[in-house]
Amino acid sequence: MTSGDAVFAGSIPALYDRHLGDMLFAPYADVLASRAAAQPPRTVLEVAAGTGIVTRALHAALPNAAIVATDLNAAMIAHAATRLTAANVTWRQADAMALPFDDAAFDLVVCQFGVMFFPDRIAAFREARRVLAPGGRFLFTMWAPIEHSPLAGIVARAAADAFPNDPPSFLARTPYGHGDPAVTEGELRAAGFTHIENATVDAPSRAASAYDPAIGFCQGTPLRSEIESRDPARLAAVTESAARAVAARYGDGPIEATMRAFVFGARR
Repeated sequence: MTSGDAVFAGSIPALYDRHLGDMLFAPYADVLASRAAAQPPRTVLEVAAGTGIVTRALHAALPNAAIVATDLNAAMIAHAATRLTAANVTWRQADAMALPFDDAAFDLVVCQFGVMFFPDRIAAFREARRVLAPGGRFLFTMWAPIEHSPLAGIVARAAADAFPNDPPSFLARTPYGHGDPAVTEGELRAAGFTHIENATVDAPSRAASAYDPAIGFCQGTPLRSEIESRDPARLAAVTESAARAVAARYGDGPIEATMRAFVFGARR
């Protein structure tokens, strides 16, 4: 991961939510919310909440729980707060590496597709464990390698083809670059967690057209910064090339692909 991999600013949050929310994140948000509701907590902390996709699912599944949703990026939290206003949901900017909460303050900590961005996962896992009450649970998801999520792979290849001498690598490097569950389980144990579980979960990835993954990945993630740092005038052209590549495989209309993620659970 590079220093720019965690920067979601400007128009990125809205594009991320609009074009990637339903396609990538909503199916796994439902998985996490269902697992959270199986042992209903009273207090929930969400880290790396992004635009609030999981927060909304948690709020629906746990109507009586007090939820604190946090993210390092103020722009993400500001956008998320426009999508959900509820008395039992608090939005707060916070760094998962140094959580501003008391020890044993939460029954459940949740993180969807955020741990790949942590500079030091073991340190972040220790923080999650610190704020959990004894017996509390930590639930999170990580993407499997990019070859198991073909829409991301197609867009990544299109961006790389546009700059063959200096190919952008954000997608394969960061969100899809940590696909060994055994490594993550070892990091959880090093952070003090026990009763660690891991499940491989495949889900459908649906979009209204090939432009959703193209715009979502090229303009709604830090891949945008990689493209613009090489040639800011080519963002639209690279996005168009990515859309054509997706359409060549899945057609011009509504598309459905597959995707794979690992769902982890651990207990303090």
